[in-house]
Amino acid sequence: MTEPFSVPVTVRGYETDVLGHLNQAVYLNYAEHARWSLLHAAGVTQAKLVAKGVGPAALETTLRFRRELVAGDEVEVTCAFEWGGGKTFHIEQTIRKADGTVAAEVTAVVGLMDLKQRRLVPNPREFFKELSADPALFGL
Repeated sequence: MTEPFSVPVTVRGYETDVLGHLNQAVYLNYAEHARWSLLHAAGVTQAKLVAKGVGPAALETTLRFRRELVAGDEVEVTCAFEWGGGKTFHIEQTIRKADGTVAAEVTAVVGLMDLKQRRLVPNPREFFKELSADPALFGL
């Protein structure tokens, strides 16, 4: 099995709370950064999505905190798409410290919305396959 797509991130001091921990909302920013980085690496830009009349829509996000992160920590944020047969798919992500310790896990249920009809498209994997220069990054 191949390793999931990942991006490095350094925890910045201004992202921490009064306890010195990474603020809870910032974990979601890191996850979103990794998602868009994967799209970019696969050649799927926001402009391409808009030209096709679609855009990703987060429907549900679960964030599990495992270990604290503090300013200066170096982390890798992974991103793996998991496809089903319907209108939604899952994105599984892990935020891992340099020593391999899992700091957080993020699971998102996502759909691809038709921007005019404001409804989810029936087969999002086909849109990603068609738009992508590297469908393997999406597990396709």
